[in-house]
Amino acid sequence: MASAPALATAPERAPARPRRADLVVLAVEAALLTAAVLVGLLLNARDAGLYADAAPLYATWRPHVGWGTPVALLVAVAVAWWGPRVARAARWGVVLAAGWLAAVAWTLSLALVDGWSAGLTRRLTGQAEYLHEVPAVTDIPATLAGFSARILDFQPESWSTHTAGHPPGALLLFVWLDRVGLGGGTAAALACVLVGATVTVTVPVTLRALGAPDAARAVVPFLALLPGAIWVGASADGIFAGVVAAGLALLAARGPGTALLGGAVLGFTLYLSYGFVLVGLLAIVVLALRPAGRLRALVAAGAGLAAVATAFTLAGFPWWEGYRLVVERYYQGWGAERPYAYWVWANLAALLLCAGPVLGPALRGAVAASAAATRTGWRRAGLTTAVRGTGPTVLLPLAAAVAVAGADLSGLSKAEVERIWLPFAVWLLVAAARLPAGSSRWWLAGQGATALAVNHLLWTVS
Repeated sequence: MASAPALATAPERAPARPRRADLVVLAVEAALLTAAVLVGLLLNARDAGLYADAAPLYATWRPHVGWGTPVALLVAVAVAWWGPRVARAARWGVVLAAGWLAAVAWTLSLALVDGWSAGLTRRLTGQAEYLHEVPAVTDIPATLAGFSARILDFQPESWSTHTAGHPPGALLLFVWLDRVGLGGGTAAALACVLVGATVTVTVPVTLRALGAPDAARAVVPFLALLPGAIWVGASADGIFAGVVAAGLALLAARGPGTALLGGAVLGFTLYLSYGFVLVGLLAIVVLALRPAGRLRALVAAGAGLAAVATAFTLAGFPWWEGYRLVVERYYQGWGAERPYAYWVWANLAALLLCAGPVLGPALRGAVAASAAATRTGWRRAGLTTAVRGTGPTVLLPLAAAVAVAGADLSGLSKAEVERIWLPFAVWLLVAAARLPAGSSRWWLAGQGATALAVNHLLWTVS
């Protein structure tokens, strides 16, 4: 019990850090991005099977502007200039509401640079997308029971690319939207935007519940001005990011039933993407950092997850069988041709464009804080106490980084990670809360400039 106060008062924001180290990290980021672009151009010229014209992003080079351009510029300037001040001084509810509204405005304005139809309505209606399959789903139980049989390609009733590449929960989201009268590309895209923007609420709520109220406020502008918002409004991964963050927030919250519900939500995420088994690392960190009731929360969350998994299994979709088949489907397509030797490091450049240039310096600070706390704690109170004492602004980004590394090294994430890793990118940005307060505006300006440059130079593909 004597260690509890020390844990509760662990510093949330690092003191002023050497600017030289951050400049070195920024130089490394620039070198990585430059190398990824130049090598990508070379490999595409040699027809090396990247299947990404603007590698490392899944996009094509097409400089353009649109009527969303001035709005995006205005939102970027407003968040960068006033965001940190509002986050520090406003009432908590106002901070969360302002963050969500700013994220919605940012995402929509970026999408509308491409126009209403091309930027929103048609993004999710292609033959590779979930909406292509929705009209044919007239019997949900039968669809679940026969889902696995349609995963492999080159058969008469093979699922479209995105549907086959995910468990059935992803398709069900859009089927349910259609059932309640929100069918079609526009409603689906707006759902992605509105749900994806909720990370500006659920991630800070998680940090506050885990004893980091100042960090919870500091991270809101970085989430609102996320460069990855380019893909939040153009893919189902925006919804996925929102659902994952909601599950973790419920897991962190105190109160009867929240851990059970959080486990159920996180259990459902396993049926949105096979890669979300890696979210378990984040869930473990959240449970470990809860101020009390960790064992009860673990049991309740496990029960919620098991209930969802049992329901899907009894409905005829065993997760492990779907995973085995989707790996086979992956190598039936571009996955077999995309060179691992390029994508295993170029993926990190794509992640950098999604999370923004603040990513490297923020993670550097988190790693340094973790190393220092571990060394001190090992000498004084033991490794476990030291790890918990580092706090959520260190452990959550590091857990997300380990998850991303696992996905990257697996070889099952070659290209398109700028959208696929959105659910992890928002937790990586938690480390930005440790940056000196006086530097926030400059970092936010860099975040906004990154998104504006990508969105206006490239035509992104969902």
